[in-house]
Amino acid sequence: TINPTGNAAKAKYEQKVPAFYYRPTHTDCKLLREQWIRAKYERNEFEFIEKQEPYSAGYREGFLWKRGRDNGQFLSRKFVLSEREGALKYFNKQDARDPKAVMKIETLNATFQPAKIGNPCGLQITYLKDNSTRNIFVYHSDAKEMVDWFNAIRAARFHYLQVAFPGASDEELVPKLTRNFMKEGFMEKTGPKHTEGFKKRWFTMDDRRLMYFKDPLDAYARGEVFIGSKENSYTVLSGLPPSTQGYHWNHGITIVTPDRKFLFACETEAEQRDWIAAFQRVINRPMRPQEYAVEAHFKHKP
Repeated sequence: TINPTGNAAKAKYEQKVPAFYYRPTHTDCKLLREQWIRAKYERNEFEFIEKQEPYSAGYREGFLWKRGRDNGQFLSRKFVLSEREGALKYFNKQDARDPKAVMKIETLNATFQPAKIGNPCGLQITYLKDNSTRNIFVYHSDAKEMVDWFNAIRAARFHYLQVAFPGASDEELVPKLTRNFMKEGFMEKTGPKHTEGFKKRWFTMDDRRLMYFKDPLDAYARGEVFIGSKENSYTVLSGLPPSTQGYHWNHGITIVTPDRKFLFACETEAEQRDWIAAFQRVINRPMRPQEYAVEAHFKHKP
């Protein structure tokens, strides 16, 4: 691929990149990195001010392959993203009047998950439904189309946040558009009494929400744990209390919250180290005002 270097080329090919457009780094998936280079040097998407790309339009509709919630089969579904309605919707039948799901732009997130979904263009979309996280897994056979959907979601989030936080600068809003998960992987967990046997679960750390699933591609989590900050009496410890029984994996982690302790076990020491680092990162960060409401919701959950 052509990839001119130097500041002059950068100025020419990147002069009109919209604030919301995702600029990939070396840690991002191949698809995002490749499409970024093609957008700049083959399609010249960011050279002219008068040329508006469709992902900036505030409305997008098209068909994506969506994984069935219960059978795991991917089927073609019509998706509609409307900034005016503040939602992303999908329809089970082509001529259906009512959408199968309405995902509010306010709680929408999208992150590329090619390995997990088993497709180079695999995108995981999450949103909150009754304050629980719902996962939707989609892909498109055309790489540009999938990256355009991703940036259309970012554009809609950007414009929503500009209205919600009128005083905020672009630099403050851009990190809030979409987020990758801090960490994912298998751990074992036990129940609140700590006497139940440990079960292997797939865990996803999404900001302050630690979710666990029976299968990595489940639509809903089996449970969610809120991880607050150290000022609010949250701590993470290496190891398990001495009396703990029923775990198979030897590398334990204890998360202490104001209400109870959560016990997990990792298969390897490296996994244990990575999980502790991820938890520590969140615990070291002071809570934002809106996170207290989320914490309260978790406390009142049965």
